[in-house]
Amino acid sequence: MIRPDVEFAYEAEARLGPAVAQGAAPDGERRYIPILGGRFKGPRLEGEILPGGADWQVTRPDGVLLLDAIYAMRTGDGAVIQVRNRGMRSGPPEVMAALARGERIDPTSIYFRTSPQLTAPAGPHDWLNRSLFLCTGERWADGIRLWVWQVV
Repeated sequence: MIRPDVEFAYEAEARLGPAVAQGAAPDGERRYIPILGGRFKGPRLEGEILPGGADWQVTRPDGVLLLDAIYAMRTGDGAVIQVRNRGMRSGPPEVMAALARGERIDPTSIYFRTSPQLTAPAGPHDWLNRSLFLCTGERWADGIRLWVWQVV
């Protein structure tokens, strides 16, 4: 058996706009959340999260929130990296209700895991194209913090 390890890649913080409800669909309630911009920093890269992305979400009938965020990051040396971050967030109903009201909660009280796929141009950041990543996160009323780990 080969057990993978993870190495810290970067921490990101982004400002988010208000959720835009799309309504009920066969798989659950749909909405999207605009990504307004932010910053990221880690041992091998840092820069800004560009405005214009969005997190497309579905709340399943069992209360689990499915996430599919697509956005761009620009590194300090000017490279633009596309990010597609898919995953889920769930927790006890009372904690999820507090989060939905915009209250700050203990991030360890919910399950918030995603798998970002990063696509970088050829050059110093092309290592991102050859790695898998895992992410944990913290959500609050108008923002989000993500911790991203490279699977090694």
